[in-house]
Amino acid sequence: MHRPLILVTNDDGITARGIRHLIESVGELGDVMVVAPNSPQSGMGHAITVGDTLRLTESSVFPGLAAYECSGTPADCVKMARHFLLKEKRQPDLVVSGINHGSNTSISVLYSGTMSAAIEGAIEGTPSIGFSLCDYGFHADFTHTTAYIRSIVQQVLSKGLPAGVALNVNFPARREEPLKGIRICRQANAKWVEDFVERFDPNGRSYYWMTGSFVNFDKGEDNDEWAIANNYVSVVPCQFDLTAHHAITQLNNDWEILG
Repeated sequence: MHRPLILVTNDDGITARGIRHLIESVGELGDVMVVAPNSPQSGMGHAITVGDTLRLTESSVFPGLAAYECSGTPADCVKMARHFLLKEKRQPDLVVSGINHGSNTSISVLYSGTMSAAIEGAIEGTPSIGFSLCDYGFHADFTHTTAYIRSIVQQVLSKGLPAGVALNVNFPARREEPLKGIRICRQANAKWVEDFVERFDPNGRSYYWMTGSFVNFDKGEDNDEWAIANNYVSVVPCQFDLTAHHAITQLNNDWEILG
């Protein structure tokens, strides 16, 4: 019986500490292949490279593993792995992305390169998981995530996921108390409220720097923001079908549609 083939990628780049920890966490559960960006790609969402070159080179970052660094986006990495490196070969049994340095809860899932890589895997019919740690610090502690990563990966490998679904897994930053467990939950109703600060370069030309604050409008206790705030691991099932199914009937009833 073959060991599962696990494709690992991320959006923080192939040298990020988070992807190393993820590889170490899943290494005993299957054969690992790494295809990750050669530079940080945070906030790229589901961007793909069109009309420009893509470069792919073998990497020695992880000795003993088949590892490649790609000049493209996280979604590009998954596409390159499946349709070039593994073309007409054995396809991955699982795609895991991360561990992202920073939260990907609530609305951030739309902007996240980490989750877009996982969604790309789901589009291709492969069970996929995006992992994120709610700690942006360079020296963030990932050690409390290991047992949960292995447990979640084992569940997905043994039981699968619904077609077209990827899991968005977020870990609270490490605290003195241990994690309380896992909550399967929904995406919170929260968003970033942006502001743009005007600044000037040495030549006196203006440029703008995006800032802002995160606002949580959600008072429920069944969402990812609540889970993280209360020291639970949040697991949100996500899909690439963005159709607002509930609005179809309303539009058909309310609009005067020609034809």
